[in-house]
Amino acid sequence: MSESNRSEVTVVDIKMPFMSIVIFLVKAAIASIPAFIILTVIFGLMSVLLSGLFQSLGMGSY
Repeated sequence: MSESNRSEVTVVDIKMPFMSIVIFLVKAAIASIPAFIILTVIFGLMSVLLSGLFQSLGMGSY
């Protein structure tokens, strides 16, 4: 597509029922729970690995 065929669009308003937005946000919040659990496990494993590495190098607290 060449630049001469482009047209700019500005969205001014979106008409959407309130309950539809609420349901969407509740579904998004529920979908974020597994992602949070996965990220917590990943960061926990990284923390354990790094603390073990620093302990083995003698950089840990006494």
